[in-house]
Amino acid sequence: MEVHLSGNGEPAISSAHKNPRRVLLVVNPKSRNGAEADIDSGLARLRADGIEVEILHSEGPEETEAVIRQSHKNLDLVIVGGGDGTISSTARVLKECQLALAILPLGTANDLARSLGIVDLEQAFDVIIGNHRQLIDLGVVNGHYFFNVANMGLGVKVTEAQDSEIKKRWGVLSYLRAFFIALRRTQKFRVDLALDEERCQMRSIQLAVGNGRYYGGGNLVAENARINDAKLNLYSLRPRGLLELLGMAFLLRGGKHHLTEGVFNASAQRIEVETKPRVQIHADGEPVAETPATFSVIPRALEVLVPRNSEELLSRKERGQ
Repeated sequence: MEVHLSGNGEPAISSAHKNPRRVLLVVNPKSRNGAEADIDSGLARLRADGIEVEILHSEGPEETEAVIRQSHKNLDLVIVGGGDGTISSTARVLKECQLALAILPLGTANDLARSLGIVDLEQAFDVIIGNHRQLIDLGVVNGHYFFNVANMGLGVKVTEAQDSEIKKRWGVLSYLRAFFIALRRTQKFRVDLALDEERCQMRSIQLAVGNGRYYGGGNLVAENARINDAKLNLYSLRPRGLLELLGMAFLLRGGKHHLTEGVFNASAQRIEVETKPRVQIHADGEPVAETPATFSVIPRALEVLVPRNSEELLSRKERGQ
């Protein structure tokens, strides 16, 4: 076993010469590519490498959790094939059973895959065979774990405006359609924030708290955010008209929120949010809670298979910026 330094200076585990003996592959057939994706060739590669693969086609987190809990002592790894919501639903049981996670990006946005530096299905199988492991953080909101981002306001309306058939047909472009629909439905709300020891108030139409780096089909929650930096990144979008929002779109897409006066930015390890009126919270694209809410981060919470030397897991200094 080799030991390498991860992006936050901690040792990352690499077992390239000792592949997992038995793995469970959980596939959500309802994810965008879950039913149509050709994973047979990838599975053949795993088996040729000496990996025994058991496959579970599961449409619900309860069934997945029950199978993992029942068989976790005989597993070396769980592979989850699906979108961000499917993968996020396994976070609690994987953490509690101390099982490593590998992913097959079969969803629409695949933002966790982006945060880990995995660009496509073929590379995902390369990563599993390479078996390079690194510890990443988990976000928590009102007791619910999440990998990427939790949204309030506009982001929730975008998710609600999504149509499953259009998502399958348009892919990431479906988020643009949903964005314009959501703009007509979004309402202003007042926010009271406690950021570690600091308190502040503001008006908002969108508030996001990120544990990972990407959300919403490739948007950056913050320019320098990483999923292993032991902190949460928050931004709040102040009420703006359509033309102003469109003018800010490029900066928001690239996580350069700090370059515009229309956005409040902060980072913390613990965040308390109260709103008037109360608003719904979506995490990794799924409804999980409503305000008031408490957010926290669990550093080095889960072992995940990642590409060796993935730039998405390196700090800005390590990337030479």
